[in-house]
Amino acid sequence: MYKHIHSGFSPLFSSSDPRSLRCAEVFVSDLSTRPYLIRAIYEWCVDSGLTPYLAVRVDEHTEVPQAFVKDGEIVLNLSAGAVRNLEMGNEMITCSGRFGGAPFDVMVPVVAVIGIFAKENGQGLVFQGGDSQQPPPNATGGDNLPKPKPKPHLKIVK
Repeated sequence: MYKHIHSGFSPLFSSSDPRSLRCAEVFVSDLSTRPYLIRAIYEWCVDSGLTPYLAVRVDEHTEVPQAFVKDGEIVLNLSAGAVRNLEMGNEMITCSGRFGGAPFDVMVPVVAVIGIFAKENGQGLVFQGGDSQQPPPNATGGDNLPKPKPKPHLKIVK
């Protein structure tokens, strides 16, 4: 049971008002787990001495060097040696990097992230395609980063 801390405080949720519970359910369901999972796998890669790779679906909201986009996707090396000023927010991932020797500021919407994995062993996380917020691919070009030989291996845990 929720108790008031002081008389001027109104709780966000009230068991006597079912409308407040429905409002709370909508609020909680709108908060995506995607940015938190991306940050967790990134941190695991770094702590394990592995190279974090970010697979991205490119669209008009994604700022990456188009010359390195292949089939509407790009794989970015997010290791400390490859990028500077990496910021992984809830809506956007930004950093500065060099592509073919030229500096470039990268901006990737979190909803455009296909997955994040370790280059060395392919372990990581791939997001399911059922995300209605995920933009469709629409750009093509070449890819400067080699694809990892082993593909990510995911197991279903019940």
